[in-house]
Amino acid sequence: MKLSDRCRRIELLLSDVDGVLTDGGITYDNQGIEHKKFHIRDGLGIKLWQRAGFKFGVLTARTSHIVKLRASELGIEIVRQGFEQKLPVLREVLKQLNLKPEQCAYIGDDLTDLPCIRNVGLGVAVADAADDVQSAAGFITRLAGGQGAVRELVELLLKAKGRWDETIHPYLAD
Repeated sequence: MKLSDRCRRIELLLSDVDGVLTDGGITYDNQGIEHKKFHIRDGLGIKLWQRAGFKFGVLTARTSHIVKLRASELGIEIVRQGFEQKLPVLREVLKQLNLKPEQCAYIGDDLTDLPCIRNVGLGVAVADAADDVQSAAGFITRLAGGQGAVRELVELLLKAKGRWDETIHPYLAD
């Protein structure tokens, strides 16, 4: 099946966090407080996806208060943290939303993401993903994790669905 056909089926976009929405680096200050850096264009991409009427969620092996804060800021209701075995959680989310695997895209960067990438309609690897992840993916972004890869994927999906122009129209109006 062609990439554009697979993209048109997608109703749910699920994303790993570390290495996808961030560059994968984790820093701690002297008080032991964790810091992550998120790319602002990914944030707008997520909002555009949601405004077009589609669902977005995060599925991460780690648990971090920062992820909860960022998800709240972006209106992300599907937040699943602390699951190294992600596929059962992905299946649970699909069941809750009454969606089929082919209606879901998953974007990841490392080995914990492989089962999800292999079991959705469109498995996506960021440009700097592990080799095994890139080999399993149906699409590899040009951009690295934490550098706008999620936004790149959102644009691909919305354009394939013929929804890009209407979605960005408010930003183009004078």
